[in-house]
Amino acid sequence: MSEVKAMSLKEVKKVSIIGSGLMGAQIAEIVARVGGYPVVMWDMDDELLARGFKAISSSLKRFFVDKGKMSQEEAEQVMNRMKGTTEIAEAANADFIVEAVLENMNIKQKVFRQLDEAAPANACLASNTSNLNITDLGRATSRPDKVIGMHFFNPVAVMRLVEVVRGTLSSDETTQLTCDLARKLGKEPIICRDSSYGFLANRAYRAMRNEALQMVWERVATPQDIDKALKLGYNLPMGPLELTDMTGGWGIAAASEADAVRELGPEKGYVHPLIRMMVRAGYTGGRDKKGIYAFWDEILSKW
Repeated sequence: MSEVKAMSLKEVKKVSIIGSGLMGAQIAEIVARVGGYPVVMWDMDDELLARGFKAISSSLKRFFVDKGKMSQEEAEQVMNRMKGTTEIAEAANADFIVEAVLENMNIKQKVFRQLDEAAPANACLASNTSNLNITDLGRATSRPDKVIGMHFFNPVAVMRLVEVVRGTLSSDETTQLTCDLARKLGKEPIICRDSSYGFLANRAYRAMRNEALQMVWERVATPQDIDKALKLGYNLPMGPLELTDMTGGWGIAAASEADAVRELGPEKGYVHPLIRMMVRAGYTGGRDKKGIYAFWDEILSKW
């Protein structure tokens, strides 16, 4: 356990985001736009960073400038608060760091070890993981008391929930700081323990998504009609299949399968055969990627 206490919200002056993909870019945007913080966004190469910043710029224009909620000058000010880097040490020089890389424990632990070595002693290391154990992430560092889950939901600008996930060794101060930051970003934090794989929302939602997936597999109905039934029947804004297409959840499920099996056992942990089939064929969902809707139209419906 670190002897240095976590800082308070008023002491946070700079935030870094590790990963410029679908979630990382959105988190960087809201931290800069709503929080007003200088933000450093890290990724492995300049091309990935360029894609992330392009997505942020397009989002600001589409959802704020074009709708009269923000001037072009204000959008440029938000963009100017952010910078990219491919140097992990530069990104680690921050007060609060949010990791948003691939949903795989080995990859995340490697990132946390690198951040721990380079970050200030009182910096908080948060993960945007949607499933993985926070205590295991903290074990990769010398500061498990300052490691915590901060799980945003997609689309970040719209969804109010942030799950604040305590590891076994996460301190009260770290938990309070994370909740305070979430509120500053206009979110509603809910605290839970990391002993639940999928935490709160995803654990419950996973069951519904898997049943919807099984109905597609059984050819009960099309993905579109299954989603339509759930939206009309339960007043959902989006069906579980189209939502997973949007978030890239098929690829995430495949990438985290080994971790899910370890936590849940083989019966619940292994991904559905349809997920494996789609991901192998490149239908992962996510930014600019096809998902189950396209897979049904182009492949499965013709079998």
